[in-house]
Amino acid sequence: MKKTVDVSIPIGPVHPCWKEPIRIKCETAGERVRRAEVELGYMKKGIERIMRGRPWQEVMFLAERVCGICSVIHNMVFIEAMEAISGITVPPRAAYLRVIVNELDRIASHLIANFSYCYTIEHETLAMYLLNVREVVLDNLERITGSRINTAYMIPGGVRFDLSEEDAAALLADLATVEAEMRRYVKMFETGPLIGLRSRGIGILTQEAAIEAHAVGPTARASGIPECDQRLRHPTYRELGFAPVSRTEGDNFARVMVRFDEVFQSIGLIRACIDRLPDGPVRGGGDCGPGEIVYRGEAPRGELAYCIRSDEYGRILDISIRTPSIMNIEACSHYMVRDVTSLADVTSTFISADPCIACTER
Repeated sequence: MKKTVDVSIPIGPVHPCWKEPIRIKCETAGERVRRAEVELGYMKKGIERIMRGRPWQEVMFLAERVCGICSVIHNMVFIEAMEAISGITVPPRAAYLRVIVNELDRIASHLIANFSYCYTIEHETLAMYLLNVREVVLDNLERITGSRINTAYMIPGGVRFDLSEEDAAALLADLATVEAEMRRYVKMFETGPLIGLRSRGIGILTQEAAIEAHAVGPTARASGIPECDQRLRHPTYRELGFAPVSRTEGDNFARVMVRFDEVFQSIGLIRACIDRLPDGPVRGGGDCGPGEIVYRGEAPRGELAYCIRSDEYGRILDISIRTPSIMNIEACSHYMVRDVTSLADVTSTFISADPCIACTER
């Protein structure tokens, strides 16, 4: 039997709630969304093609430009992949510094994701509060690495700069401020009646659907799949006793709350790194050589994988990147927005998955 709908409504590619261009084509029966399809292709960059044939020194800078919001993890995964190919070891102090910078970047990413969600449900006051806190985090990234966005902090065998005692003390002081302010803002989110009406029970992704759609990151962990966190498999995080955050509701509220919970978790990881920071060099040296590898890391949005093949000079012969947003976009269009009772919930549900179109269409 032919399926009929009242009307087909496209949302995007230009929309006030979208950070980047994308179109969601919704088929509705009344206000209820019956089916949805996502249309990509509005901002192709071709960055993987640009990487091929170039030395690792150039690809390192290109990698972190795949996504400006989570540039540190792209730098980290690429560099650690080259280290694994080439047998390069990292000094313990540098390994801890990598975690510090990576978790600062995760906090910044989660804050702008939750800002976008609050803005989408028209809670602009809380949205701006979150952006203000994010500025403090970016200031500390700049203090440590010299840049707020594209840091190029990690290099084969270590990191570019050490962390001084003065900078560590300033970082801890700022983290205490961020933590105190975030506890207030999370309470606003948890108890706000508008937020509850627009978030709880909306855009449900069951655990079974999350597995079927191969959802990753906070989107999967909000549906009760904590084991998807790739930090469980990273040696430095295992040293720190890392345990992932998860919830079971699988709705918009749970996805935002997982990111809030991970902000506090990241603050704890940074403090643990500073407490345990060993003495020693931050650069071990080493030359990148030939090999082939698939290497994974945990980006703020979920599993990030780099498939790399290099020659004896460290040139990148072939590279393929799988970013987390493509799986979460699939989960959103096929499961989360299906059967939402209002078109107004389509944008908020989509934003709750924290999609990044720039890295999806790299």
